[in-house]
Amino acid sequence: MNRFFALAVTLTLISPTPLLAQTNQTGTVISTGDGDTLRVQVNGQPITVRLACADAPESTQAGGKEAATRLSQFLPKNQSVQLRVVEKDRYGRTVAEVFKNGQSVNLQMVQEGRAVVYRQYLSACTATKDRYLQAEAKAKQRKLAFWSQANPVMPWDFRAGKRGTSNAAPTVNWLSTPQPAAQTSNCSPAYPGVCIPPGPPDLDCGDIPERRFQVVAPDPHGFDRDNDGVGCES
Repeated sequence: MNRFFALAVTLTLISPTPLLAQTNQTGTVISTGDGDTLRVQVNGQPITVRLACADAPESTQAGGKEAATRLSQFLPKNQSVQLRVVEKDRYGRTVAEVFKNGQSVNLQMVQEGRAVVYRQYLSACTATKDRYLQAEAKAKQRKLAFWSQANPVMPWDFRAGKRGTSNAAPTVNWLSTPQPAAQTSNCSPAYPGVCIPPGPPDLDCGDIPERRFQVVAPDPHGFDRDNDGVGCES
């Protein structure tokens, strides 16, 4: 009986913690998108990762391109990373804190003012939320990057179209004219031919099946990178 108990204790001590096994993954960077999304190869499979607890400006708003460039510098192709997985969002993306050489890239983006704290989802970083808030406060005080603007628009407000919309729709030559999507609260008016949620979360072309659809300003997801009125052309 004692030998059996001792064996059970030993096995318990050497067994891996289930939580760590489920929430931590190691992968290799395939590419980066905007300032808060990237593609990672994990166990031979590519996944789309959305940075947890941080929100970078959109590619079409002030600071967006610089944020995307900075993330690509942090995470070049073939960079080894570890993911603290938070959840899978409704678009199938892996929401995670990304670590490079033991340092949180999410937190570094906030420290440099390239991203802001995503307060709506900060509960995903309960253990480190104070560090995120302190990092943002310092970046804001020092007017770094995004915070150098006189009146910065939060990324989630930009996506929601709070900067106003243009009344004039761009002229687009369509190979085929799609039927207007049902106008519901879950469909952004910025994409009149298809039904794409306004967010959050922020989406990239790789997250949706639609291609070559009409885009009307302010384009909350930044699908129309060349501003020609057509989203996700390739």
